[in-house]
Amino acid sequence: MDNDTVFKALSDKNRRQIIKLLRKQGEMSVGQITEKFTISQPAISDHLKVLKNAGLVYSEKKGQFIEYSLNTSVFEELITFFLDFIKK
Repeated sequence: MDNDTVFKALSDKNRRQIIKLLRKQGEMSVGQITEKFTISQPAISDHLKVLKNAGLVYSEKKGQFIEYSLNTSVFEELITFFLDFIKK
């Protein structure tokens, strides 16, 4: 995990909202995610690309759609990263 890439991905409010939505809903397509936002489908796709490149989400082609889901192992690594700050 590249911490800089992950932190940059998490710096955007829309991307954080996408992560929260995927955590709550599970797998979702771009169209399903777009329905929950007031921004365009291309903008959602761009945000998902950033999240995927950071390793925060997985994508899997299912029929004609691509389903996105959280990669929880990266979040576990982030927790470890932050816990290292408080360990003595």
